[in-house]
Amino acid sequence: MTPDELRENLLMAPKNGFARLSAGERAEMEAYCKRYMAFMDQAKTEREATDWAVREAEKRGFKPFAVGMTAKPGDKIYYNNRGKSIALAVIGTESLAGGANICAAHVDSPRMDLKPNPLYEDSEIAYFKTHYYGGIKKYQWVTIPLAIHGVVCRKDGSCVTVTIGEDENDPVLMVSDLLIHLSADQMQKTAAKVIAGEQLNVILGTEPLEGEGSDMVKLNMMKLLNEKYGLIEADFQTAELVVVPAGRCREVGLDRSLIGAYGHDDRVCAYAELEALFTMPQPAKTAVCILADKEEIGSVGISGMQSHFFEHFMGTLCAAQGVNLEDCFAASFCLSADVSNAFDPNFPDTCDKRNNSALNYGVSICKYTGSRGKGGASDASAEAMSHIRQTFDGNGVIWQLATLGKVDQGGGGTVAAYMANRNIVTVDAGVPVLSMHAPVELVSKLDCYETMLACKAVYLA
Repeated sequence: MTPDELRENLLMAPKNGFARLSAGERAEMEAYCKRYMAFMDQAKTEREATDWAVREAEKRGFKPFAVGMTAKPGDKIYYNNRGKSIALAVIGTESLAGGANICAAHVDSPRMDLKPNPLYEDSEIAYFKTHYYGGIKKYQWVTIPLAIHGVVCRKDGSCVTVTIGEDENDPVLMVSDLLIHLSADQMQKTAAKVIAGEQLNVILGTEPLEGEGSDMVKLNMMKLLNEKYGLIEADFQTAELVVVPAGRCREVGLDRSLIGAYGHDDRVCAYAELEALFTMPQPAKTAVCILADKEEIGSVGISGMQSHFFEHFMGTLCAAQGVNLEDCFAASFCLSADVSNAFDPNFPDTCDKRNNSALNYGVSICKYTGSRGKGGASDASAEAMSHIRQTFDGNGVIWQLATLGKVDQGGGGTVAAYMANRNIVTVDAGVPVLSMHAPVELVSKLDCYETMLACKAVYLA
């Protein structure tokens, strides 16, 4: 063979995904991304994403999970886990004794949570105190438009949904920063300390209620909340209110090839899982979609991937077919669908470019995540990687391999380890992201579309 023939046969030659798409596929990609953007505008929290999934599932014939229910081929079932996470299944033609094909993502994102007693006034400015949730660069959250989302359980036990800052007629909220003219000391601090966690106080307003007395601005803010939502201050103690960036998902770039939004990590993979499940033909193996909560703080709690809600769901389905749950798990495969970091030429020293995902090269498979010596990773085996390689190649999915930055540079994790702990073969794969965990993240339309195709291929494998 000539060197050129050897090169073609023996060496990898990655190509930008746009060079591989047909005109028809481009049109499908654009249509898919419009649907995804509409989802993102409606689902900025795990509660909203779960509500959206329930509504869409019921439109497509999914029935609520119930202990003792049947699990016949073609049955469509969903388990709404307390409004904050969800599992959905399409029962396959084969027995669950042969395992299930699972895609697992999370629907929580970094944000600021209101403290239990958040409302106060200082120097005639009313504020909410917050506690940040997940890994953020705190300085990124000042001087940007913010919105409040969540639910409040009132004194009488009734609950009300709160959304402020998303409608074009709504006011937005904001955290202030120190003016540059007086920042001599602040500018000497490290990025981690430029803004302290206790300074992430959200400005509510400055107009005092008419009359005499203290805290008249605070009282006016409470009056406004009472008029709109029927709240009293004590109701904050039984509330779940979060502060997120205000505004809609937008196309980015002169060519509109990117999407900018809050919370791509990891709702970009969650939506891919859902659309793949909703649009696929009848699977042979049971196809399971998981949208979990609390991944950004360790997958803990009753709605996180370490809880037993998944065993409860799958155990009931297995019991309906007379199958042992552990046997089902041992024969199952899981795609841990979570985002990876896209190579950013503005910060090249943080990455091993030969082993980093790139925009427009398709869904990114991560053999391992973790930090330092692979701490916290599930580290997929050669056989698991071979399975996903053949699955993607056999279905024409554009994919790439990646790791999370240089060794010892940092790191992170996904739900993969918790799925693998259940004796389920698991591989990480998802959408490459620029500016991950920032108030606005960037993803490629092409990578979003290919991730949906990847999920569909896994369900049908």
